Amino acid sequence: MLLDMQNAPRCGAKTKSRNGKPCQSPGMPNGRCRMHGGLSPGAPKGNQNAFKHGRYSARSIAERRQSAALIRAIRAGSFSEV
Repeated sequence: MLLDMQNAPRCGAKTKSRNGKPCQSPGMPNGRCRMHGGLSPGAPKGNQNAFKHGRYSARSIAERRQSAALIRAIRAGSFSEV
Protein backbone atom coordinates (compact mmCIF):
# COMPACT_ATOMS: atom_id res chain seq x y z
CA MET A 1 0.00 0.00 0.00
CA LEU A 2 1.56 3.27 -1.13
CA LEU A 3 1.01 6.55 0.66
CA ASP A 4 -0.56 9.51 -1.06
CA MET A 5 2.78 11.33 -0.62
CA GLN A 6 3.74 10.25 -4.13
CA ASN A 7 0.84 12.27 -5.52
CA ALA A 8 1.42 15.29 -3.25
CA PRO A 9 2.58 18.55 -4.87
CA ARG A 10 6.35 18.97 -4.78
CA CYS A 11 8.24 21.69 -2.92
CA GLY A 12 10.02 23.20 -5.91
CA ALA A 13 12.56 25.27 -3.96
CA LYS A 14 15.84 25.60 -5.86
CA THR A 15 18.82 23.78 -4.40
CA LYS A 16 21.85 26.04 -4.15
CA SER A 17 24.82 23.83 -3.50
CA ARG A 18 24.58 20.93 -5.92
CA ASN A 19 22.82 21.20 -9.23
CA GLY A 20 20.26 23.99 -8.98
CA LYS A 21 17.32 21.71 -9.69
CA PRO A 22 14.05 22.07 -7.76
CA CYS A 23 13.52 20.18 -4.49
CA GLN A 24 11.43 17.04 -4.95
CA SER A 25 10.19 16.63 -1.36
CA PRO A 26 6.42 16.64 -0.85
CA GLY A 27 5.08 20.09 -0.03
CA MET A 28 3.12 21.24 3.02
CA PRO A 29 0.01 23.46 2.82
CA ASN A 30 2.24 26.54 2.33
CA GLY A 31 3.70 24.95 -0.82
CA ARG A 32 7.17 24.19 0.54
CA CYS A 33 8.61 21.10 2.20
CA ARG A 34 9.55 20.85 5.87
CA MET A 35 13.12 21.91 5.08
CA HIS A 36 12.26 24.90 2.88
CA GLY A 37 9.07 26.03 4.65
CA GLY A 38 10.52 29.16 6.17
CA LEU A 39 10.46 30.34 9.76
CA SER A 40 8.31 28.76 12.40
CA PRO A 41 5.50 30.96 13.66
CA GLY A 42 6.76 30.32 17.20
CA ALA A 43 4.88 29.49 20.34
CA PRO A 44 1.17 30.26 20.52
CA LYS A 45 0.16 33.55 22.13
CA GLY A 46 -0.26 33.29 25.87
CA ASN A 47 1.66 30.03 26.09
CA GLN A 48 1.74 29.12 29.77
CA ASN A 49 4.21 26.29 29.19
CA ALA A 50 6.92 28.80 28.27
CA PHE A 51 6.91 30.33 31.79
CA LYS A 52 9.68 28.52 33.67
CA HIS A 53 10.71 30.44 36.75
CA GLY A 54 9.80 34.14 36.59
CA ARG A 55 13.24 35.42 37.44
CA TYR A 56 12.85 38.33 35.03
CA SER A 57 9.18 39.06 35.66
CA ALA A 58 8.31 42.60 36.71
CA ARG A 59 7.29 41.40 40.16
CA SER A 60 10.59 39.59 40.79
CA ILE A 61 12.66 42.54 39.59
CA ALA A 62 10.72 44.91 41.86
CA GLU A 63 11.24 42.60 44.85
CA ARG A 64 14.99 42.37 44.20
CA ARG A 65 15.29 46.16 43.90
CA GLN A 66 13.40 46.64 47.16
CA SER A 67 15.63 44.08 48.91
CA ALA A 68 18.77 45.75 47.54
CA ALA A 69 17.55 49.16 48.74
CA LEU A 70 16.88 47.74 52.20
CA ILE A 71 20.35 46.18 52.36
CA ARG A 72 21.95 49.47 51.28
CA ALA A 73 20.00 51.32 53.97
CA ILE A 74 21.02 48.81 56.66
CA ARG A 75 24.70 49.04 55.67
CA ALA A 76 24.57 52.84 55.63
CA GLY A 77 22.94 52.85 59.06
CA SER A 78 19.93 54.88 58.04
CA PHE A 79 16.50 53.31 57.91
CA SER A 80 14.55 56.40 56.84
CA GLU A 81 15.10 55.65 53.12
CA VAL A 82 12.94 52.55 53.14
